[in-house]
Amino acid sequence: MKIGFIGLGRMGYHMARNLAAAGHEVAAYDVLPEAVARVAETPGIRAGSSVADVARDADVVCSSLPSPQSVEEIALDEGGLADSMREGAIYIDLSTNAPAVVRKLSPILAEKGIKMLDAPVAGGTGGAEKATLSIMVGGDEAVYNEMQPVLSALGNKLFYCGDIGAGSVVKLCNNIAAQGYNMVLGEVLTMGVKAGVELKTLATVIGSSTGTSQRLVNAYPTGLFKRAFLPAPFSLILSNKDTRLALELSHEVNVPMAVGELVYKDQMELLERGLGEMSTDALVQMQEERAGIVLEIDEKDLPLQFMQFQPQQPAVAPKKDA
Repeated sequence: MKIGFIGLGRMGYHMARNLAAAGHEVAAYDVLPEAVARVAETPGIRAGSSVADVARDADVVCSSLPSPQSVEEIALDEGGLADSMREGAIYIDLSTNAPAVVRKLSPILAEKGIKMLDAPVAGGTGGAEKATLSIMVGGDEAVYNEMQPVLSALGNKLFYCGDIGAGSVVKLCNNIAAQGYNMVLGEVLTMGVKAGVELKTLATVIGSSTGTSQRLVNAYPTGLFKRAFLPAPFSLILSNKDTRLALELSHEVNVPMAVGELVYKDQMELLERGLGEMSTDALVQMQEERAGIVLEIDEKDLPLQFMQFQPQQPAVAPKKDA
């Protein structure tokens, strides 16, 4: 299949390579010529010179871009997807996007005979490189089914979420949830340490019990607990953009999000300090400052050992003899 790929940053670079590795004929474009040159070293990938160049002959065009504005520009600007893609082709936006933008673009492209899916991804650069991303898809279900072989080259957890825009809604819910957990974990761990319990003990017990989360079990032992915030698999500046989009959506649908607002406030403080390139674990630094606690575990005590939590079944009293 001929695939145009637009956006060759931390995620897009790996996704374009995985599409080529799956046997697709890929034409790749980015506004940065060095990004195009780098990915074009991969067998099966042609360096594209513009959006129109990679879209013109493509069966499918994918984009992985940093903002809704960027997506709207490549779709609607002169020489963009609406002008360049052929009738019957399919556009898959892999970016974390605003549902309102996706729902605006889809009918405009449909007038040109172009079908669209919104398919934001989760899993960070590691998931992008290994093709183990979660992909949350909105759009016509028949188009989703047709595109499963393409999407399966990028991730191994595919979710059909509903009509166009639904994938973007689910992704924003996922990302704001992840940062909410991040903030709560910072609070409970600093409280526990300040109350006299070793951090290793707290992390191991909570990580093996009902309070567990993937962030505590998988991310903190290699990030926060080692004070390793760079390089970032997913940076604060990108997370802040996603938090803002989630809050904008909450305002659109009139749903209060008190925790989300607090996440955004702390993220903005960190960005103002120039820490935007750090990993999202750095969000916990704000709570550390408030509590006067640093959540660090000695290298020799890492990695932590977590047990799969299994709730105990209540004991069954022996039956009395009749």
